[in-house]
Amino acid sequence: MDVRQLEYFLAIVDHGGFGRAAAALYVSQPALSQAVRTLERDLGSALFHRVGRRAVLTEAGRALIEPARATVRGLETARARVAAVAELRTGRLDVAAMPSQAVEPLTTMVRAFTGRYPGVSVAIRAAFTARDVVEAVRTGAAELGLLATAGPPPDREVVCHRLGEQRFVLVTAPDGPFAGRDAVDRAELSGQRLIVGQRGTGMRAYVDGLREHGVAFAVAAETEHRVSILPLVLAGVGMAVVTESWRGVAERAGARVLDIEPRSALAVALVSRRGELSPAARRFVEHATDKPAL
Repeated sequence: MDVRQLEYFLAIVDHGGFGRAAAALYVSQPALSQAVRTLERDLGSALFHRVGRRAVLTEAGRALIEPARATVRGLETARARVAAVAELRTGRLDVAAMPSQAVEPLTTMVRAFTGRYPGVSVAIRAAFTARDVVEAVRTGAAELGLLATAGPPPDREVVCHRLGEQRFVLVTAPDGPFAGRDAVDRAELSGQRLIVGQRGTGMRAYVDGLREHGVAFAVAAETEHRVSILPLVLAGVGMAVVTESWRGVAERAGARVLDIEPRSALAVALVSRRGELSPAARRFVEHATDKPAL
C-alpha cells in the first residue's frame, strides 16, 4: 500500500466514479483501476462494487475512507513541514560555541541570520575548549561550532571556515592600574594579580605562556565560569586577560580595556560537519563567511 493508492481511492469516492476521478487526477482510467486493484489485493478486500459504469462502496470501502483521509492529511502536513524547514520558514539550528566567541562574533552572526530567517531558532550549546566544539560537531550534538585556537584551527574531523582573529586585551577595574593608558606591554604585568580561566582554553594558554617570557604575575582567582571574570575584575580582585570579543561588554560595564603589546591573537573559525548540511546550517555558514557553503 502507498499513499498514491489512497489518494486514488479517495478521488473515486469524492468524484463519484472512476472516469471522473481519472480526469481530475490527469491519469488514464486503466492506470487508476490497476492502482485500486493493487490496493484491494494489499488489503485483502474489495473496496467497490462495479455496477455498470458506477462504483459503489463496499462495507470495507466505507471503513477505509476515514483512515485514508487521515493518512493523506498526515502526509500533506509532513510535506508542508519539511518544505517549511527546507525554505527556512521554520526549524532549529544547534551551534556549539566557546564562551568568548559566544559573545562575539556569534552575537553578530545570530542577529544577521535570525533577521533574515526569523522562523528558525538558533540553539547555542556551551563548549569550553576547541576540542569540545569539534567533538560536538563530529558526533552530531551540534551541526556547527564556533571556536578559537592559538594554532591553526582543526580541519581533519570537520570542515573549517576561518573567520579571522581576536587579539588579547587586558581588562581592569576603573580605578585599577595603568590609568590613562590605552595599551600595556606584557612585561608590565609582572607583579600584578590576574584572574585566570580554566586550563585548555586559548586565554589560559596565553596567560600561562607569560611566565615563559619572564612575567611573574600572581593568580588572584581561577574560575571555570567565564561569566564571573568581569564581575571579579570590577570588584577589584584582579585584572584579566581576555579576547577582543569582550571589549564592548567590559566597557559598557564600566571596566577599562587595554591592548597588550606585542600583539598576540587567537584564530577564530566556524566549523561544520563533513557531508551535506541542513538548509539552515548551510545558510548560516554562507552568511557568516560571505561565500557558499561546500
